[in-house]
Amino acid sequence: MKLVVGLGNPGPEYETTRHNVGWWVIDHLADVWRFPPWRAMPDARATDGEVDGRRVRLLKPQTFMNLSGHALAPYVQRPFWAIANDLLVVVDDVALPLGTYRFRAKGSAGGHNGLRSVEDALGTQEYARLRIGIGRADAIPGEVLRDFVLGDFTGGEAAVVRELFPALRAGVTTWITDGIVAAMNRHSGRPASPEPPPPGSSPPPESPPPESLPPESEPESEPESPLGALPPPA
Repeated sequence: MKLVVGLGNPGPEYETTRHNVGWWVIDHLADVWRFPPWRAMPDARATDGEVDGRRVRLLKPQTFMNLSGHALAPYVQRPFWAIANDLLVVVDDVALPLGTYRFRAKGSAGGHNGLRSVEDALGTQEYARLRIGIGRADAIPGEVLRDFVLGDFTGGEAAVVRELFPALRAGVTTWITDGIVAAMNRHSGRPASPEPPPPGSSPPPESPPPESLPPESEPESEPESPLGALPPPA
């Protein structure tokens, strides 16, 4: 069974915050794939279905972000289930620009409390993750990072994230069917550069923006998100 886990904070006050984009993606997948209604599980809500003939479970931990790993504890000792192959964690990343995303096969928590909790529960950093950019191009002087990630998107920022959903869904489907290396290779979050028009030709008609808009130049491995502490569980 493939397990896709979206990280977020429970409660209506967090639904529209930057830190909950992992839940946004999981809800989108459940809707488009027409999975059955969510059901309660220990520390989580889940729904099961099939994608291209593979059994898939979507999971939303119901603890606060800094305790997200609790929902994964039952899977660690599960027979015929391998962390490196069968788990994908969907998470926000302030180190990536808004409108971009990255699949990664492993890595450190990098200060993200949700990933730190997942790592503690699994006892390893070798699990796949889909990192969704929420970072701003220009930092606001004096802004507290914790307030930023727990704040609502402004203006059209939420729409930028939602425009990524088709690309993210395609990438998750690739991970389910062909694994994380294939997802990394086929869904890099970097759109192809347009071909220059031939001399003297008319300008091409306007087209929708690409599914992801990464910066023009980016190192192969960028730092993980240095997120501040989140509120303790109720």
